[in-house]
Amino acid sequence: MSAAISASTEIVTYFTTLPVMELIAVIASLLYVVLAAKGNIWCWPAAILSTVLYTVIFYDVYLWMDSALQLYYLLMAAYGWFCWRKNNGSNNTPSNNHNQSKALLYSQWSLQRHGIAILALTLLSLVLGWLMANYTPAHFPYLDSATTVFAVFATYLVTQKVLENWLYFIVIDFVSIYLYIEKSLIPTAALFAAYVVLAAYGYWQWRKQFTLQNNAHHDDIFSNNSVAG
Repeated sequence: MSAAISASTEIVTYFTTLPVMELIAVIASLLYVVLAAKGNIWCWPAAILSTVLYTVIFYDVYLWMDSALQLYYLLMAAYGWFCWRKNNGSNNTPSNNHNQSKALLYSQWSLQRHGIAILALTLLSLVLGWLMANYTPAHFPYLDSATTVFAVFATYLVTQKVLENWLYFIVIDFVSIYLYIEKSLIPTAALFAAYVVLAAYGYWQWRKQFTLQNNAHHDDIFSNNSVAG
């Protein structure tokens, strides 16, 4: 009980004493996940803000690889914003109905496609983990490599509105929680616990929208066939 109280106190103290820049970055990161779960295009400006701030934060504390990774996330945020704007289904004017019906806002990959991706990412994680284990003083090199590699891939899936991205992030966040607890980064572990809940919520929201989208698409096909008949 005392350990739980101590951890809770540490979490509260951590988040109430954060530097302004880091606090804004944390809020923007959470806002990104919440908006992405709702399929709201404004998740990408939030992601851009958080990645810019974390790029500076990590660079200042000499976590240059993490800073470089944030640059990748920044590029993906810009790319995601472009993709979501391009396939925005909010324009329902008659002249655009035909084009909008072909642009699926949400998609789902086959198990085979995911299996190939997971195999390739696992092999890449093992190679990077081996390099880190043998040539750097990094802790948990294989798990750290795996979470990074799979997070890079899952972020790409978000830009394409692939439903299963949330399942990847649930696993990634669980592993990250373990790593942060092992390194006594309890507040960060708590933040990633929140990410797990948000990722589960995101999967539920996207699956619901994916089903509605497919039902609407099938109704359009039925309606068009009826008119043609």
